[in-house]
Amino acid sequence: MKARRMRETPTVPTRSDPAPAKLDRRTKDLTKRLAAGDIAVIKHSDIDRVSAEALVACRPVAVINADKSISGRYPNLGPGIIVDAGIPLIDATGAEIFDAITEGDEISIDGGTVYLDGKEVAAGVAQTPETIAEDMHEAEAGMNSVLVDFVDNTIEYIRKDSDLLSAELVVPEVRTDFDGRHALIVVRGYHYKEDLAILAPYIREYRPLLIGVDGGADAILEAGYKPDMIVGDMDSVSDSALTSGAEIVVHAYRDGHAPGTERVKALGVDCVAFAASGTSEDIAMLLADDKGADLIVAVGTHDTLMEFLDKGRKGMASTFLTRLRVGSKLIDAKGVSLLYRQRISSLQLTVLIIAGLVALGVAMAATAAGQTFLGLIAAQLDGVFGWIGSLFGGDPTAATESSGALRAVLDSRTAS
Repeated sequence: MKARRMRETPTVPTRSDPAPAKLDRRTKDLTKRLAAGDIAVIKHSDIDRVSAEALVACRPVAVINADKSISGRYPNLGPGIIVDAGIPLIDATGAEIFDAITEGDEISIDGGTVYLDGKEVAAGVAQTPETIAEDMHEAEAGMNSVLVDFVDNTIEYIRKDSDLLSAELVVPEVRTDFDGRHALIVVRGYHYKEDLAILAPYIREYRPLLIGVDGGADAILEAGYKPDMIVGDMDSVSDSALTSGAEIVVHAYRDGHAPGTERVKALGVDCVAFAASGTSEDIAMLLADDKGADLIVAVGTHDTLMEFLDKGRKGMASTFLTRLRVGSKLIDAKGVSLLYRQRISSLQLTVLIIAGLVALGVAMAATAAGQTFLGLIAAQLDGVFGWIGSLFGGDPTAATESSGALRAVLDSRTAS
């Protein structure tokens, strides 16, 4: 596995003017309130791709990480995405930074040092493309052992602890009618925005049930749709999504405990619990299958080693078993946008059309018939412009006479 290649070395600022600090140990919670011009302060070991893209989308002045952005456990892509965007990344300042500053404090950076009111409050490592490449190279060296452990954990779970293929798995009753319908399950994974946009014609034509897995419900709303159902532990979905009218299914532990129900009920929204092991996207697929969906289309789901490591999971047994159970109903649309990226830009297409029209005009002007046709068009345009001029006080007979004279010339040319 190779580190991401950089087409060109980005220019990353080494210092900043004072800017408001926004702090949160959970990156996905911070990005909900992080604004352009803020400085993000997080505690995130091994920053994953999705979190990095969310941070970059907020356009912060800098990102300060109390933890190591690349621990060496695996070659995670997140830090490179942040630095490639030209955003300074200060690494491993220590958790003490959360005690040294508070939300809204005006802080600044200079190299790897963080200042508050001109005084140093924390120091870390200012990441560059070169330091990230070195860390990624070291992380790649240990991937063989990571892969072996991942496979061992997956096999052990399948043998000892899986309930997803068991007859004892109880799927809750829901009011949403899946029978004979398509179900589109949206997860905030790789390329979910682009894939959802590409699927717009499919959504218009087939009108599938839209199921958001946690933050995937917000992705559905952002795309201009309304979720029919939200499935998950409710830790990363917004209140506006939970109160959008969608049916709520809370992912519970196998013992029935579902912490997410407290948040949902506090909003005055009814919900049902689905007790099962595995991930929330797994139980969304199992629910759609059990309730009679004809087809299950998945966007943004996790099914590769890097994606599971990004999520902090040590195996993929539940995903493997879920896909065995769902079978041929499942169509994984993740990455479909990569197949339809436009290779010709709008500017190039416009220039091509103009060039074609010019070539057509030259060809027509070279023949008698073409000259006659162009003359007739010119006569009609002359009449139109004359009529427009008459509306503003011009002589309406001038346009008529001009058009008639030109038509007479054309008639004589045609006759000859």
